[in-house]
Amino acid sequence: MYLKKAVFLDRDGVLNEERGDYSWLPEHIDIPSDLREGIERLKGAGFVLIVITNQGGIAKEIYTREDVLKCFEIINDHVGGVLDDQYYSPYHEVKTLSLGRKPGSLLFERAIGKYKIDVHQSWMVGDSDRDIEAAAKVGVRGILLGKNLGKVGLNVQTFSEAVELILND
Repeated sequence: MYLKKAVFLDRDGVLNEERGDYSWLPEHIDIPSDLREGIERLKGAGFVLIVITNQGGIAKEIYTREDVLKCFEIINDHVGGVLDDQYYSPYHEVKTLSLGRKPGSLLFERAIGKYKIDVHQSWMVGDSDRDIEAAAKVGVRGILLGKNLGKVGLNVQTFSEAVELILND
């Protein structure tokens, strides 16, 4: 059986600029300038592209699942519709514990099974240690994006730098 390579992507802080608060309205979507080119390069190199995101605002009743899907649609349209899927956790520890919420690995496990992912050829690009820790639980290497130096994974400042690391592996 042929296994596929993937890049798992956190939403806020990677595909959408981190605004320090929940992002659920179209006007909250602020896409980094280097995102489209980087996504196109990854897709062109044969990666399955999967968004893995915590969306605890659903549990807190700040926004709905439909709001999350609309934001995904806006981001995916911006990058040419090449994102293959989105897995999100609607839970938050103030309401319900869930293995799907990062740093839990359930969302990764579901995507790996569905898309027949080879974890040894795959990457996670996130903006927090919990993103990288969740990926590591299933054997996926992590790249931490942003100004905060993490405890785990590789650290880069821009999405373009993350893409270079992945493509030069």
